[in-house]
This record gives sequence, structure tokens and C-alpha cells, in this order.
Amino acid sequence: MNTNRRRSLQQAAEVHRANLRQRLEQRLETAKATGNTALLQILEREREQLA
Repeated sequence: MNTNRRRSLQQAAEVHRANLRQRLEQRLETAKATGNTALLQILEREREQLA
């Protein structure tokens, strides 16, 4: 695989993970705001997995 293609794939993967983290944080804030403790626990485990 050429260097440009590899770099593009790495950048896409980084952007994807950043988007996942951002969306997860939004979901965590919503769960906190609504007092949904069950969902909050699930999302906190998901955050640990993404770390």
C-alpha cells in the first residue's frame, strides 16, 4: 500500500474515533441531564472501551 493511501486511512480512522468520542460525550451529558442512571452506566463502560 502506498504511503499516501496509508496516511489517508490513518487520518480517516482518527477522525472516526474523534467523532465517536464526541457523540459519546453528548450522549453521556443527555443521560446525566435526564437522570437515566442505567444508560449512564452503559455509556461510561463504552467510554472505557474507547480509551
